[in-house]
Amino acid sequence: MKIYAVSDLHLDFAANRRLLEGFPEHPDDWLVIAGDVSHRISDLEFALDTLVPRYARVAWSPGNHDLWVSRRGDTELRGVAKYEALLELCRERNVLTPEDPYERVEVEGRPYTLAPIFTLYDYSFRPDDIPADMAVFWALKSNVMSTDEYYLQSDPFPSRAEWCAERCKVTEARLAEVDPDAPLIMAGHFPLREDLIKIYIPRFTIWCGTRLTEQWHTKFNTALVISGHLHVPGTKERDGVRFEEVSLGYPRQWTKRDDPNAPRQVMPAPG
Repeated sequence: MKIYAVSDLHLDFAANRRLLEGFPEHPDDWLVIAGDVSHRISDLEFALDTLVPRYARVAWSPGNHDLWVSRRGDTELRGVAKYEALLELCRERNVLTPEDPYERVEVEGRPYTLAPIFTLYDYSFRPDDIPADMAVFWALKSNVMSTDEYYLQSDPFPSRAEWCAERCKVTEARLAEVDPDAPLIMAGHFPLREDLIKIYIPRFTIWCGTRLTEQWHTKFNTALVISGHLHVPGTKERDGVRFEEVSLGYPRQWTKRDDPNAPRQVMPAPG
């Protein structure tokens, strides 16, 4: 059995939608979708209805775009209410989510625990001399601004940072309960560590994760961490743990690659 993973499908682009329709079938394998399918609930429905029949099991975690509320969307649900609507859609299709019991999976005769996670960000991926309440202004001074500031609502939490803190608290407690004899495969949209982020817009890092998660890969017995968000697919290693960024990205990005390589095989490690 193998595990494949993909993120940042961005199905509001027709080219991405066509590419997804051509994804091959792997009826004996598992698929992880690590967020940013689309801001439209109907696009997530399309993705799952297309992919669930092609895999033995599908897991999903949300990205920032999935939680957007925009004029081009198909719902006015905000924050936690939209997240819960996405969870319900997944559960109707037997898709594993961050709110479900983690599942054990066997790869090459060895057990692992697949843990979809949802952590968000809190602007802490910033220089130490920049106060938290000045982080967005610091980014804006370099003409950097995330659309999340307009479209990603945190209701009923007062801020995205407070929602992030709660998500990390709940998730960390659940990860601590995992049997260490079945190493973790963590799968979420946002990078766990700031030093994994190599992007051409440096000050965008404040919207990329939280320092609350930077030691999770060593605090828990972890075999693999899957993430997206950066649109820079590749493999890195920290402290003996493999990190796989599995983004597809926008058409202007993936069409420049010789092979979009989506979904990517992440277990066993290719090569």
